[in-house]
Amino acid sequence: MPDAVSTIVCYLRDASVRNHSDQARKTYRNLGTGKLPVVGSANFPSADAVVRESISRQQRPADAVDIMLVNPPSPDGGIWIRSQHRVGRRSRENMVWPQVSLAQMAAILKDQYRVKVVDCIGSKVGWKEFTDLLDHYQPRYYLTQVTAPTLENDMYGAFLAKNRGAVTMAFGTHVTPIPMETMRGFITLDYVLFGEPDLTIRDVLDHLDGHIENRPPGIQAMFDKEPDYSLAMVDGRLDLHRIRGIAWRDGSQIVKNPPRPFIADLDDLPIPAHELLPLHSYKIPMIKGPFTFIVTERGCPAGCNFCIKHVSYQGTVRLRSAEKIIDEIIVLEQLGIHNIHMYADLFTVSRDQVIALCRGILAHGLKIRWTCNSRVDYVDQEMLELMAKSGCWYISWGIESGSEEILRGVHKGITLDRVREALTLSRQAGIHNWGYFIIGLPGETEETIRQTIDFAKSLPLDIALFHIAAPHPGTPLFFDVVKHGWFRQGTRWEQVDMDKETVLDYPDLSADQLMYWQKRAWREWALRPGPALTYLKMLLADPSTFINALNIGIQHLAWQIGRKS
Repeated sequence: MPDAVSTIVCYLRDASVRNHSDQARKTYRNLGTGKLPVVGSANFPSADAVVRESISRQQRPADAVDIMLVNPPSPDGGIWIRSQHRVGRRSRENMVWPQVSLAQMAAILKDQYRVKVVDCIGSKVGWKEFTDLLDHYQPRYYLTQVTAPTLENDMYGAFLAKNRGAVTMAFGTHVTPIPMETMRGFITLDYVLFGEPDLTIRDVLDHLDGHIENRPPGIQAMFDKEPDYSLAMVDGRLDLHRIRGIAWRDGSQIVKNPPRPFIADLDDLPIPAHELLPLHSYKIPMIKGPFTFIVTERGCPAGCNFCIKHVSYQGTVRLRSAEKIIDEIIVLEQLGIHNIHMYADLFTVSRDQVIALCRGILAHGLKIRWTCNSRVDYVDQEMLELMAKSGCWYISWGIESGSEEILRGVHKGITLDRVREALTLSRQAGIHNWGYFIIGLPGETEETIRQTIDFAKSLPLDIALFHIAAPHPGTPLFFDVVKHGWFRQGTRWEQVDMDKETVLDYPDLSADQLMYWQKRAWREWALRPGPALTYLKMLLADPSTFINALNIGIQHLAWQIGRKS
């Protein structure tokens, strides 16, 4: 039997060999020996219509939104500050900036539109998570904040949104003075809202979506108060040329429309939709628990030539009433927020408003702790004492320089004696002092920087920050720097930053020297017994603030030794 099996196996093997041998003897034609096709006209397949149709047929989820209002992810994983009213910078003091400007626009839109506010800094959302949010909420409109130091980063968000079919828009202090060039550089940006964006975004959406007849009386009243306001619908057709405060694309052309007038009465604005923000993520050094902003007014009468207010609000000053501010405080208390920063270009611009607000807080029994900013020439002893009694515990002062000559050169309008007097009165009232200084203003020398450091060390300050002068586009300082050729060669917008680096290169004071003196100024001020004790108190004050205080110290140490924090 084994012999029979072996015979069969051998037969099958020999048959296989014979078959392979027969195949090898066959001759195949080489198709490559034929003539090549004649070159004809190009007629590429077009799948655009199919893809567009398939996209239009996709069913949007139930929680899809009409508009997404965005504070984009961080460029480097750190905490960045962006605002409708301010320039952008990386936060060395670890302050997470409440996005009240987005909440204000949300309040103006939410009666008619489904709104989603995405604060990526406050919510610690990176680009991967942000892309997932875009895919989930599928906004039809996308509005982003833009600042100079984060420009390309911010425009990446507009690119992602545009690629998903959204109409893209940008606002902020960077695009307000340069809307045309911004749009030329970023072709996925459809609109720039320059100036105050609050009413402009409502005007644009109402016209694009055909909802101009559905405005509630309060919203319509603000438009009615605008001088010469008119609808952009002409004979039933949309004419975008008539919407004020926008730059937009008319075919291949970029068009800048006339500016929108400033909102005359800030009391007409609805209370910001704070509930749409990640309120409990907002933090500030030396406080326990979250905080947020209340915008008390817009504008400042001072003429400091480096200030972004020249771009945002020029010389206007518009106040909210104390009653409206009290109403907003009550709303925030109901949301569990008891720490408030009275956010303004100059909080104490109106003594009557401040006094009325402080008395209102006391009369209503509101248990809040609040901070503000001020100028040294806009306070007095009685007002400071009442502020402290109503819960004010910190004031930020723009001191800028210890040189009278430098202060006069930038039209600051204060004296060193007035600085010392105001900070002393504040300390006597029981209020802490936070001083801001600027290294590298025009006319600066190593001698004037030395004067600033010595002056800062002599003041009753609890915290001091030293920034480098930054010529933000549209400010008088910017035009001076351009005129005199003080910009460093090869400067990009991302380098116009008060902390990370400098774009200034004076003939007698180089960029490297400015950066050296900025770090030295902070080091000399901070590494003394008084400031060191203040920092130690921050560390030990409360377990909930320990990590934040420690992180601030690590960031400043990394900054001092020249490494990225």
